[in-house]
Amino acid sequence: MGRESCAACVSACSSACSPQAHPFPVVLVHGTFGNASDFGVLSPQLSGAGYCVFALNYGCQAGQQLVCGTAPIEDAAAQLSAFVDRVLSATGAAKVDLVGHSQGGMMPRYYTKFLNGAGKVDRLVGLAPSNHGTTLDGLQNLAGALAGAVGCDACVEQLAGSAFLTRLNAGGDTVAGVRYTVIESRFDEVVTPFTSAFLSGSAVTNILLQNHCAADFTGHLNIINDPNAIGWVQNALDPRVAPPGCTVFLLTL
Repeated sequence: MGRESCAACVSACSSACSPQAHPFPVVLVHGTFGNASDFGVLSPQLSGAGYCVFALNYGCQAGQQLVCGTAPIEDAAAQLSAFVDRVLSATGAAKVDLVGHSQGGMMPRYYTKFLNGAGKVDRLVGLAPSNHGTTLDGLQNLAGALAGAVGCDACVEQLAGSAFLTRLNAGGDTVAGVRYTVIESRFDEVVTPFTSAFLSGSAVTNILLQNHCAADFTGHLNIINDPNAIGWVQNALDPRVAPPGCTVFLLTL
């Protein structure tokens, strides 16, 4: 699969991984300014549960694989499309499940809606996804200027009311054939208001962590390391897995 896929892969960096316990391999999709290694907690837990786990770097700044997720989201979705095709070819699976953080929970919706990805995705699980953009607590104009200065087209596209998000969400949040789960924290300080993460539709399950665990104080960045959120990911991927209990989690970033 190449080095881009192996930064966070635990069980499936080649065709040697064939889904058995779970028919669909999982592709992990990082967020803005992130990379595949962000899933150092989640990835091995999914692998240990019997999933073939893949992760990619996308939208990276020129010449390196550390600061990624900054390119135009349309380009990122095209990279995801090519990567999913490689995963399907390597594993022989009919579809994949996508688990994404922040931009990585929203960007696959462009892939499924505009790049013929709907038939290749069974479930899309978003952790604090920027589905309807962010106001960054009302500082969107300043944020847009700063994002342009550092070369982050994806940042501008994720601001509430952007042309990109207007097009993405026109006609409904979902596409037929894909099952959606959104996992969000009321303490999300990046996707604001936190309710903008949630989707509408009959194939959607929206989960607010604090409705199930008042002792969970996770913010935007650490939601991918939160044991409660990870438990909900596992339940979303396989409803036979019981919903998680409540584990105190105090990493508020």
